[in-house]
Amino acid sequence: MATAGQWLEGARPRTLPNAIAPVVAGTGAAAALDGVVWWKALLALVVALALIVGVNYANDYSDGIRGTDDDRVGPLRLVGSGAAAPATVKRAAFACFGVGATAGIVLAITSAWWLLLVGAVCIAGAWYYTGGRSPYGYSGFGEVAVFVFFGLVAVLGTQFVQAGRIDWVGLACAVAVGSFSSAVLVANNLRDIPTDTVSGKRTLAVRLGDPRTRTLHLVLLAVPFVASLALVARTPWALAGLLALPLAVRAHAPVRSGGLGMHLIPALRDSGVAMLAWAVATAAALFVA
Repeated sequence: MATAGQWLEGARPRTLPNAIAPVVAGTGAAAALDGVVWWKALLALVVALALIVGVNYANDYSDGIRGTDDDRVGPLRLVGSGAAAPATVKRAAFACFGVGATAGIVLAITSAWWLLLVGAVCIAGAWYYTGGRSPYGYSGFGEVAVFVFFGLVAVLGTQFVQAGRIDWVGLACAVAVGSFSSAVLVANNLRDIPTDTVSGKRTLAVRLGDPRTRTLHLVLLAVPFVASLALVARTPWALAGLLALPLAVRAHAPVRSGGLGMHLIPALRDSGVAMLAWAVATAAALFVA
């Protein structure tokens, strides 16, 4: 039976910036439209956190029952390590999805009913990333899904439920956060190329190969700072986003230097830290604009 500490590690807390950053950025974008509603921002955060933890448990379950986590480098896998029964981890995943769905229903009732469909697609995307008979995460579409769900949908959704509409500022923030989120997954999949190749997972990193995956990580980390320059058209304070640049440089350092295995874990962590820093700085700029 897994301990509380093991459940916490299995939730992969280092991925939480992927949930927090889009809500912060989306709230900043709502502020640019003078439409911040704090209780809706908090509910959006509940949705995002519940989904990221849910997808982490779902991945743990699906990869564990397939045996693709047996030799994985990185944080504890509850099923793969035998710390928790597969059925228990599956229930934990769906409990998280249930929490996210409940918060999402409240947002839909108070904003727009079609958000229920968006929420259903998000939960399906979270489960079928590594679940089902043909998980799309095993076919190289994981980065695209992360960009869409934790970038476009999360940021623009947060802006919409508060301000009642979206604009180009929200889109710029969404592209930036989506690129950061994808960079986190690219670093993860770069680390796992050897084990994923053996287990038959055709992730984007496996398809591209090591050198091109490292280049992709750099490109994805550069996109948010291009977005910062574009946002200067809204407010010169948007240059505050460049404060995250040293963190992005640090995140790419182990990738650039040819790091492998455990040596790439800092790239995952620091890509997430850079994303959160960019989101906070940019949101602050939009609040004072």
